[in-house]
Amino acid sequence: MGVIVELLRVHAPPHGRALELASGTGQHVMALASALPQIDWHPSEVAADRMASIDAYAATAQLPNLHPARHLDATRRGWSQCLQPFDLIHLGNLLHLIPQAGAYTLLTEASVALAPAGTLTLYGPFMREGRLTSEGDAKFNAELQAANPAIGYKDDRWINEVLTSTGLVVSVHDMPSNNLAFIARRSPE
Repeated sequence: MGVIVELLRVHAPPHGRALELASGTGQHVMALASALPQIDWHPSEVAADRMASIDAYAATAQLPNLHPARHLDATRRGWSQCLQPFDLIHLGNLLHLIPQAGAYTLLTEASVALAPAGTLTLYGPFMREGRLTSEGDAKFNAELQAANPAIGYKDDRWINEVLTSTGLVVSVHDMPSNNLAFIARRSPE
């Protein structure tokens, strides 16, 4: 988690509203809200049990900038129209666990949900130029696709293409454990 906190310390806006997509149990958003108190954090999740876990972590932490979990399926079209714009949207370790069509919807909707000059951050494992670059990645991707052929690592070029097609300016950063971080910014309007 420390590497994601450091990434966001560098690339997050100085203040504003942040949406974490697919917040899971809530441990990450709690750490982010604690490390970046100038940002109001809005966790989201699709599963009721994980939403309850997020809210339990938030109740324990009692951070004034950590809001209750909101129900959100980021792979469904139209979700960006139901929310006010965010200055920061963060997604960690999910794209390899959903089909490409769902990933496309998530990325394009997130782009729409960004405020002017907003930032989208993605973190996780990706293919590089269509290749898996380590034995560990190849094994993990094969396990994912054996369980569900529709999921698996997405190609970095495809992610970049989708994000730039929505008007975002993208930079890619190598991260520990063979992960990548995509930092995608909307221009000020």
